[in-house]
Amino acid sequence: MNYKCLIIDDEKELAEATAEYFNLFDVNTAFVTGAAEYNEFIKTNTADLILLDINLGDGSGFNICKEIRKSSEVPILFISARQSDEDILVALNIGGDDYIKKPYTLSVLLAKVQVALRRIGGNNSENSQAAASEQGVYVLHPEKFSVTYKEREVALKAREYALLSCLVENKGTIMTKEQLFEKVWGNEFFSDGTLNVHIRKLREKLEDNPNEPEHIKTVWGTGYIFE
Repeated sequence: MNYKCLIIDDEKELAEATAEYFNLFDVNTAFVTGAAEYNEFIKTNTADLILLDINLGDGSGFNICKEIRKSSEVPILFISARQSDEDILVALNIGGDDYIKKPYTLSVLLAKVQVALRRIGGNNSENSQAAASEQGVYVLHPEKFSVTYKEREVALKAREYALLSCLVENKGTIMTKEQLFEKVWGNEFFSDGTLNVHIRKLREKLEDNPNEPEHIKTVWGTGYIFE
């Protein structure tokens, strides 16, 4: 069976309450409470989006994320009571798309999930099948969150694609960190480190030499520019 959302959290009551709330708003959601349950779940089920806790009774959310990223680009939103910037950066570095701190408000969490699902929903849109925008050597494919660069198609995570699109749409213009946070992360607050991680990931995927980028350039003390 395919679910819109899967919650992996060893706090059973919280996971169950969150799933019930999501289901009220037609976000078909299941939950498991650990790594072993998750491994059984994926044998017969799929999910369009995963909410993943870090501390699990029988394993680590970090390890689950690494395993998922070996074969899938499904959006992964970490949900955790761990508050440090180091944990956030680790989560993003290993493939997480977002990091939501506990305790969370159900309505806010639902809104974040619905936004991510709408982005994914573009994959099934008839109008999106032909949607590709050319920007110099890059061809963006919004219907599948990918970009073609020098005849090579590269899959991106949803947040990476949103960041690249913002830079490309404003090519030749310096985008400040504040502008990028507003356009890509909305009202969410993240540190500069979060933005730096996403920029680095884009360069590793798209630049011939990530250490000397040709297109995604840093404007020291200000932000970034796409050339």
